[in-house]
Amino acid sequence: MTTTRKIEVFSAGCPACEETIQLVDRLACPSCEVTILDMNEPPIGERARRLGIRSVPAVVINGMPAGCCAGRGPDETTLRAAGLGRPVA
Repeated sequence: MTTTRKIEVFSAGCPACEETIQLVDRLACPSCEVTILDMNEPPIGERARRLGIRSVPAVVINGMPAGCCAGRGPDETTLRAAGLGRPVA
């Protein structure tokens, strides 16, 4: 059984990205393993493309882009619904 939730934030260092990083950090719980990925690094950009990410900021939870990141950007309600901030049982 998994004891952590892997959270990845794809960022380009822009103000909107920084705001999303702060939101994810605020919502994260002890079960959340948060990683910030720099889209300016080619391997990160390639991973984003494979995941279907077309804009940043984008949040991926346990390998799946959060529903909020499919066009309009991250929001707290959708991130919480995807499990962010909830301990893994």
